[in-house]
Amino acid sequence: MGKSKKTQGGIVYSTNPDYQAPQQDDNDLRTNLEPSQQDLRIWLERKGGGKLLTVIKGFVGSDDQLDELARKLKGKCGVGGSTKDNDILIQGDHRDKIVRFLEEWGYRSRKAGG
Repeated sequence: MGKSKKTQGGIVYSTNPDYQAPQQDDNDLRTNLEPSQQDLRIWLERKGGGKLLTVIKGFVGSDDQLDELARKLKGKCGVGGSTKDNDILIQGDHRDKIVRFLEEWGYRSRKAGG
């Protein structure tokens, strides 16, 4: 089976001859919120082999802003990590540090689950 195609507004096909697809950029769909308006959740997940992963969910903003925040957190924690599906993944259990750093930078955050 091939890769799925991006759709516009969930419309795959229309028989309406007057239909015009909405003209939106991917970055327009996610509005940029100030840090004080963000409500981030910090999760702890276990991956294969018992490895721990700290996951920050709920970020709203552009991919560049997400990557920048991930870079800052990885540097402060001194570990590796990545971004995936609008989540920030940090290697290891660094929930307390991350909550403290996010609050210093003006984000609302709290530990959830895990």
